[in-house]
Amino acid sequence: MNNGLTVSPDAVRAALDTVKDPISGEGLAASGRVSGLNIRPNGAVGFTIEAPAAAVPHYQAVRVAAERVVAALPGVQRATVVLTAQAETARTQPAQGPGRLPGVGAVIAVASAKGGVGKSTVAVNLACAFSALGKRTGLLDLDVYGPSAPTMLATQGQRPRPSDDKKLIPIDAWGLKTLSIGNMVDADQPMVWRGPLASGAARQMLEDADWAPLDVLVLDLPPGTGDLQLTLLQRVALDGAVIVSTPQELALADVRRGIAMFEKTRAPILGVIENMSWLEQPNGERLYVFGEGGARRTAEAVGAPFLGELPIDVRLRESADIGKPLVAAEPDHAMSARFRDIASRILENLAKGQKPAPVIRFV
Repeated sequence: MNNGLTVSPDAVRAALDTVKDPISGEGLAASGRVSGLNIRPNGAVGFTIEAPAAAVPHYQAVRVAAERVVAALPGVQRATVVLTAQAETARTQPAQGPGRLPGVGAVIAVASAKGGVGKSTVAVNLACAFSALGKRTGLLDLDVYGPSAPTMLATQGQRPRPSDDKKLIPIDAWGLKTLSIGNMVDADQPMVWRGPLASGAARQMLEDADWAPLDVLVLDLPPGTGDLQLTLLQRVALDGAVIVSTPQELALADVRRGIAMFEKTRAPILGVIENMSWLEQPNGERLYVFGEGGARRTAEAVGAPFLGELPIDVRLRESADIGKPLVAAEPDHAMSARFRDIASRILENLAKGQKPAPVIRFV
């Protein structure tokens, strides 16, 4: 309850001006670094601090202080602050090559070049399948505009805690370490961010989180093949990518675009998954709603491994809606077995692509 109190934007800005901008020395609001101020009737306040890219580490303490002073205002029940790199400054910085995440074994991207193919459902259940196979697994939901992992994992309303060294501690759910922008903002708050702001929020979850130790980190990428996807892929060294598609010809053109995107980042394609392959009728016959075998044919045509087919299954949809991922909640279900089989094939393809370090001998 907020006892009928509603904080005003002026009161929030006045509180923020008690926190000094480390570059200009002005109050944080007066410095112009605060954007996207959102005050909700339930007392939740959210906003973004846009920091120069080179100075982002110096703004971590500023973000914490800003969150603290706003949360202390009468009528505020929760304050959520996202720190992003300012676009204009970021373009002046030299390009950085992709780096490894400390303490993380393999980083695998799950992607689709178009929306509506069930990519996030596949990503969540694949992560659970890796965990079921004994791998320490993390899931990072990078779809900043439409985060769905909190719903599928029942982590809505949970916030990542900061560690002693100011890193985000991922949330534990169903045997996974997980983060999503949906854990940092209200579920009904629209993400009307320009590309650089969205990329900055995603980079913070990727690079400023304490993921270690992990054997596998699954990245649920936003649908599409635009700047946001390429920016993310250029920040971290990928060990491989999995493409999710439906069987119809319209979707298969997107498979080829998705593969081309990963070729630009030199990430190996671990395989293609065909989702919604068929609907099984009460008499056992298969109804191929979206066509038959298209993803397999496309994978063969481009020389990519085909990982398997996932039929339309009502229970898979229901489990996602109630926050109980099928692979973890019902391991004996036939679809759970399919996901574990696909996960095993991904790990096999991953092992084939990992070359041992060279041995140097002096003769």
